[in-house]
Amino acid sequence: MDSLQSLPPLSTLSTSVSSALNAKLGTNHDLTQAPSIVAEFLTQCDDLERNLVHLNRTLESNLASYASFSNRIGHLFGIVNSKLTDLGSSVCLRSSVSDGEGLGEELPSLAKEVARVEAVRAYAEVASKLDNLIGDIEDAVSSTMNKNLRKDSSAQNSEETRMVAIKTLKVTEDLLTSVTKARPQWARLVSAVDHRVDRALAILRPQAIADHRALLTSFGWPPSLSNLTSSSLDARKSSEVPNPLFTMHGDLKRRYCENFFALCRLQELQRQRQSRQLEGHNREVALHQPLWAIEELVIPVSVACQRHFSKWIDKPEFIFALVYKITRDYVDSMDELLQPLVDEAMLTGYSCKEEWISAMVTSLSTYLAKEIFPIYIGQLEEESVTGIRSQARTSWLHLIDLMVSFDNRIKPLVEQSGILLSLLEDGTPRKISSLSVFCDRPDWLDMWAEIELDDAMEKLKPEIDEERNWTKKVQGADLSNSDDYKSPAVSSITFTCLSSLIERCRLLPTVSLRSRFLRLTSTPVINFFLDCLLLRCQEAEGLTALTDDDALIKVSNSVNAAHYSESILKEWCEDVFFLEMGLDQGEHPGESVAENSGSKVPIEEYGNGIFHEEIVKFEDFRTQWVEKITMVILRGFDARCRDYIKNRRQWQEKSEEGWTVSQTLIGALDYLQAKMAVIEENLNRVDFAGIWRSLAAGVDKLIFNGILMSNVKFHEEGVERFGYDVEVVWGVFRAWCLRPEGFFPKVSESLKLLKMEKDQLEDSLKEGQKRMKENGIRHLSVAEVEKIGKNRVYTK
Repeated sequence: MDSLQSLPPLSTLSTSVSSALNAKLGTNHDLTQAPSIVAEFLTQCDDLERNLVHLNRTLESNLASYASFSNRIGHLFGIVNSKLTDLGSSVCLRSSVSDGEGLGEELPSLAKEVARVEAVRAYAEVASKLDNLIGDIEDAVSSTMNKNLRKDSSAQNSEETRMVAIKTLKVTEDLLTSVTKARPQWARLVSAVDHRVDRALAILRPQAIADHRALLTSFGWPPSLSNLTSSSLDARKSSEVPNPLFTMHGDLKRRYCENFFALCRLQELQRQRQSRQLEGHNREVALHQPLWAIEELVIPVSVACQRHFSKWIDKPEFIFALVYKITRDYVDSMDELLQPLVDEAMLTGYSCKEEWISAMVTSLSTYLAKEIFPIYIGQLEEESVTGIRSQARTSWLHLIDLMVSFDNRIKPLVEQSGILLSLLEDGTPRKISSLSVFCDRPDWLDMWAEIELDDAMEKLKPEIDEERNWTKKVQGADLSNSDDYKSPAVSSITFTCLSSLIERCRLLPTVSLRSRFLRLTSTPVINFFLDCLLLRCQEAEGLTALTDDDALIKVSNSVNAAHYSESILKEWCEDVFFLEMGLDQGEHPGESVAENSGSKVPIEEYGNGIFHEEIVKFEDFRTQWVEKITMVILRGFDARCRDYIKNRRQWQEKSEEGWTVSQTLIGALDYLQAKMAVIEENLNRVDFAGIWRSLAAGVDKLIFNGILMSNVKFHEEGVERFGYDVEVVWGVFRAWCLRPEGFFPKVSESLKLLKMEKDQLEDSLKEGQKRMKENGIRHLSVAEVEKIGKNRVYTK
């Protein structure tokens, strides 16, 4: 009984001793073999003691040989110094007896020899110093290994020895960095030292991680998840399971902090070595690795969670809820307890809170990629083979909803640490998004885009087919001046659908993924809507050639929808979110031009954004159908005023009694006013302005060529009559401008010529272009002025 009480506590035994006892004493029968097991252990201890004595003797021998070597080096340095002194004396003596010509010839060779000897001396000193440092590192690593093997070793002494090794490694690395910069020709020396340091680190890091894991187990990490239920996942805090990082205290807390600090120092040392070794390469990607100590916290938690995940394959919302709850509940301890240790280790650029969140999200993404998505992919492939519609697409969209919701909940946890996602370095947004599963599987992204597109089109087609959506105007639209667009409600419905697709991809972690997703989803929707507009216009044109008011209204609504769509896309392209994707245009969706060519391209050459092609299509559509409306109205006006234009005798007669305008012109003007009223009521302000300006130019050309250039003779009465008619035509357009005559340049200047006195007109014709400009004639050529002048008949 006394012997049993004298046994040391189980917690004080090393991991290797505990493993050995567990292996030897597994059953009650093994206890009967205890004497033989004790004898075996004693024999092993004797062997280890003999090995230790042998190692000590070997170390003493090596130290003695190194001391002898050092003495020899010192003796050689003394000989070199004495020879240099003799050389200096010889040079001084020879310079005093010679004429200086011989000395001038020998100085370059003497200087080269001195420089060579100095370089040898510097190399020997650096090599000797590095050899001493490497010896100290190897001794510290060897001592750490021996203490782990010996059962009576102290954990504190082991940690102190490890810190000595890390400090020596730091001094060695600083010396190697200075040598690399100052003496690049000593690359073989640096390489030899790196090789020995790598061997030491290959032993030191696994030991530190093994000790770290043992400490985590000793204070109860990971926390128990067995008492969590689906209802408790939504609770703000877990009151039943305390945070082990806060409950540990005393010697255990001190040992954990020391080990955590040692791991951070090791990682900072590794970063410094990689920075030196990767000089001249893309170092940023390789240097920023996950924080080792935080990874060791996350790994056991992830393993414990996966035992629950396997029960929730059909209920993925529980998986996301559990990961979010654990991430949120323990995020505060990262800042309060662990961040000061990272700062003390001078591990710059790391936030424990961010690393904890990133590691938890990465573990979730890994599980989704390995376990959840393959199931859905298999269901979709089976659906494509059998042709039977299943719940696979609905399940996929539900999973995406959960991932987007999870990322939106995680985002505030990162921003609380004061780090803006837009300012994080490359790659970081990818680590804190569950949607990062698509980074390594672009084929899954294409499949997701196809499902989203099918779902969007399935919802959009019935809305487009509903005729009421084409007659009802947009209410509370997305643009501040939306009343000017007079757009049908179907355009707002389409862009609401587009906005939902954009929101789905907004949290994708890279610009190339967002660009690819939008090109695969939004672009087909926009083109489908544009095709619907074109089809409606063609139907209206085919039925009545746009001569009917209903056809004009139908085309006007389509033009309004196109103008509204174009304006929305232009506003979107001014947003940073879309500007980034506009710079990511390559030969394939989501592939950057700069990445393909390896050259920098001016930003102006990337177009107007990701929707540039669609914007151009809408512009072309509007231009085409506005021109068609203009031509239809102009042809109708031309047909109704044909008799007016052909009546050449009216310009030699007075106006009809009681009429201030020619009767044959009234029908054409009524037609023009009626059509313009329909267009003004139904067409947006911008395109309507384009139509009436084009009509004014067309009427100006029609009257000028049909009357003024047709060799018609104008008498005084005809000029007066023509003036009345032109004023009435201008009056039609006065509702949209203050000086309509400015939009009829040829007719207004022709009328000005016709009203000139005979002498004034003859002077203008004689003195040419300069005099005509002085009289306000700027849009008529000399030939046209001469023709009008010849047709003017003065009766007085």
